[in-house]
Amino acid sequence: MNAKRVSNFFKAAVLVLSLTVALTACGTKANTGAGSSAPDAQEPQFKYGKIDIPGKDGALCGAPIYIAFEKGFFAEEGFDVNLISADTETRKIGLNNGNIPIVNGDFQFFPSIEEGVKVKVVDGLHDGCIKFVVAKDSPISGVDDLKGKKIAVDEIGGTPHQVASVWLEKAGISARQEDNEVTFLPYSDGNLELEAVRNGDADVAALWDPLGSIAEESGEFKLIFDLSTDPTFAGKYCCFLYASEKVLKDDPEKVAAILRAYNKAQAWIAANPEETVEIIGDKKYSAIDDKDLAVRLIKSYAYPSSEEQAAGTNVRGDVLYFVQELKSIGYLKTNDAEAFTDQIYYDVKSK
Repeated sequence: MNAKRVSNFFKAAVLVLSLTVALTACGTKANTGAGSSAPDAQEPQFKYGKIDIPGKDGALCGAPIYIAFEKGFFAEEGFDVNLISADTETRKIGLNNGNIPIVNGDFQFFPSIEEGVKVKVVDGLHDGCIKFVVAKDSPISGVDDLKGKKIAVDEIGGTPHQVASVWLEKAGISARQEDNEVTFLPYSDGNLELEAVRNGDADVAALWDPLGSIAEESGEFKLIFDLSTDPTFAGKYCCFLYASEKVLKDDPEKVAAILRAYNKAQAWIAANPEETVEIIGDKKYSAIDDKDLAVRLIKSYAYPSSEEQAAGTNVRGDVLYFVQELKSIGYLKTNDAEAFTDQIYYDVKSK
């Protein structure tokens, strides 16, 4: 082989090698994507994209949101969740226009639905998580002692306010402000409620957990009402999941997927209450100084296990019960509790 042929041979070999490398590289790049083991693989895609869920209110009873986020249940169902802070009005507006697909809330939403807010109850979340406390040396020991007293709440129309109203009315004490039998005082923070009781500006503090239980454990306050054990409320969902009617209409499977994530979280909490408290405390979702107390509270909320979920829960029955109670004290205008319950409850799982 002469020099010219040798030179041409090597040029051809280099060309073939270059083409092989280029094609191999192109093939590798073309197959890179979700699930690929290549170093530059794309991030997994979320079927339903990014959504906002209110989950920064500090309440211990928000555990299913925290756990669904931290354990990846939202992600498993196709959601890139952004936890936000949102008061009651912001939640209502977000649900009504579909910007927020789902929130947890109590029967405080029922009057809003009657007034036109487009949301549906789609599931139950847990049992009671509200307590009322008074000063340790207070002569108040129960509901019969509350006539003429001042009750501190987080907001007028909020759940502690409505719970207190039902409790009072069943005891024959009017909860209507215009009747002047009790006075409700709104405070923006539970600690301010407790301070109001300390200095005599209020007689009772109606509090979300864990603050009510912490106050009782401190020895400075005494408990006069526990939502989880009071006969009017015990054994019933106090907290429900509300879905946007707009999202339900446009994409019902999206709501079904969110519910699956919540249900996974409920079952996980039921099986792992101690680890639940560890996660909530470590991630600063709720202020937890006494972990044993927090575990007892988590257990008292009776999150349904997988077996209980499979057997079915009576969400509609609890909705009807509270519709009847709110109707009886004038917080709902409806004349037909059954019809209103059918209007506001939507059984996603049976669709």
